Amino acid sequence: MVTRASAKKLPKKTPALPKAKSSSRIYGHRGAAQHAPENTLASMKKAAALGAKWVEFDAKLTADGKVILLHDDTLDRTTTGKGPAAKQTAAQLDHFDAGSWFSADYMNEKIPSLEAVIDCLKTLGVGANVEIKPCPGREEETGRAVALLLQKRWPKSLPAPILSSFKAEALAGAQAVAPNLERAYLLDRDFGEWRDHCRQLKCTGLHVWHGSVTGPEIVQDARKAGLIMRVYTVNNLTRARLLLDWGVEGIVTDDLLSLSSLM
Repeated sequence: MVTRASAKKLPKKTPALPKAKSSSRIYGHRGAAQHAPENTLASMKKAAALGAKWVEFDAKLTADGKVILLHDDTLDRTTTGKGPAAKQTAAQLDHFDAGSWFSADYMNEKIPSLEAVIDCLKTLGVGANVEIKPCPGREEETGRAVALLLQKRWPKSLPAPILSSFKAEALAGAQAVAPNLERAYLLDRDFGEWRDHCRQLKCTGLHVWHGSVTGPEIVQDARKAGLIMRVYTVNNLTRARLLLDWGVEGIVTDDLLSLSSLM
């Protein structure tokens, strides 16, 4: 059962964001993960340059409670740092290179703050699906922090963001402080109790690993539950077209070039 966070009243001056209105069927995964270092400003800019109108990226907390973009719990794979990201402050993380692992062309690319990414997306005119990717034990805390920051900083010129997570506790934390933000429950291979979670969390979307979608009936089940189904991570045009034919409404991809005809 999902444990719901206790609600806190939002400041009266905080405006309610409208519902997300995504006219795009294609979302750049971690920006443009096949074309630039994932979850960096460079990746967001590359996605926009390749025609993406929406991107997906991962958000988690530093030791001092700042929201940054990073997929892994540790720094080793995508930065010059080592060990758990949650044990580093934002200032410490700023010393690491988050681009040279991908290509020397991206040397000295930094781990961006969520604030910096929001400002970047405003300039680019690109919407966002923000995946809450908490380090272990910080699920509710991360959900609250990400949602509050989006509530405060998201520009009115962009379609409202979509929050997603594999962690029900993270979505519950977001729901408690920013109930007006759209939420989507993430699934891998185990469909389990998705209906109950989505109902309790008042989700509008169900985001699923594309390999779990084996026919149109799965998509129809989501629709009957009042949910928009989006799938990840599809890098094959034929597969993407089939999924769209089955009724999937959004596709997350690393390879924006291969799926450019669907944008």
